[in-house]
Amino acid sequence: MEDLRQIRQDIDRIDRQMVDLLVERMDCADRVAAYKAAHGIPVLDRSRERAVVRCAMQRAPEGLKDQTAVLMELLMSISRARQSQHLGTDTHISDAITQALGAMPRSFPTSASVATQGSEGAYQQIAADRLFRHADITYFDSFEGVFKAVEEGLCQYGILPLENSTAGSVNQVFDLMMRHDFHIARSCRVKIDHNLLAKPGCTLADITDVYSHEQAIRQCEGFLAGLGGMCVHACENTASASRRVAESPDRGIAALASRACADLYGLNVLARNVQDQDNNYTRFACIAKDLVIYPGADKTTLMLVLDHEPGALYKVLGTFYALDINITKLESRPIPDRDFEFMFYFDLAADATSPEFLRLMRTLEGSCQELRYLGSYAEVI
Repeated sequence: MEDLRQIRQDIDRIDRQMVDLLVERMDCADRVAAYKAAHGIPVLDRSRERAVVRCAMQRAPEGLKDQTAVLMELLMSISRARQSQHLGTDTHISDAITQALGAMPRSFPTSASVATQGSEGAYQQIAADRLFRHADITYFDSFEGVFKAVEEGLCQYGILPLENSTAGSVNQVFDLMMRHDFHIARSCRVKIDHNLLAKPGCTLADITDVYSHEQAIRQCEGFLAGLGGMCVHACENTASASRRVAESPDRGIAALASRACADLYGLNVLARNVQDQDNNYTRFACIAKDLVIYPGADKTTLMLVLDHEPGALYKVLGTFYALDINITKLESRPIPDRDFEFMFYFDLAADATSPEFLRLMRTLEGSCQELRYLGSYAEVI
């Protein structure tokens, strides 16, 4: 039997050779970049990449063909990123980002006209007050109303829930994001503490029906199941549920909502903090019509449509890996009216002013079917 120490020495020798070959290969990539720059040729050449991978697989033994393809595709991704760095050619999106960075305001505004869904006391209103010291809030019946208010210039900003740490993404908002033109200017996290609210004088034994937003209901499933035999009704938001309880003559109804709603609508708290997880947060996006990047922007949101072929997502992920950019959220949503096609939603931890970030945007714009840059922003925690 071979000595393990000797085998490891062989591996170390091969690894040194691989590093030397990688350096040599990247030198060739630099020369290719120089040629492309001189002749106006784009970085991405899909036919060339497929040919390189195919030839490598043909040379590989039967048991290593798939692994060889993975290795070569990763090399292609690294090479594209390096060529993009050397070419420094601005694409439509990277040019818009560069302009926004050059016009960066000194600070995020403290006052603005803001659109939110719901009514006074809803968590969207709480998020608006966290983001703006003086928010002139206009309430809309639906999330789509918020998008339209921003698109049409009725309000400067809009507040929309993106995801909850217990119940997950707000799918309705994600689906609307595909249909509207907007940018994310900032985000915030709001601690969600749900309470069971009822009319003064009512007890838990009096309650037969509970109203709240569907997300709040999902976040309190354990508590509601423990009540036994309770009828649960979804409505527009937690504030409208509280108002329904306050205005109804029925003393057997209650709402799941915030303490602020109890004070606002004159209701009593029958049970406090009834959410299933105490560490319960909702993340809200502050959207604007135009792209503006404010100081401290270290998060970015993208939406991508990729080629419907094996390895398409893997190749994109390789670009993030090659540029050392961390993906903090990745989710897919079906595209309406397109059978079994999906939009991929990415949240990134990336400083918008870093050269790696601009390199990423240049690379992605040439390698995706569709790319939507939704903005770079800071998050208030």
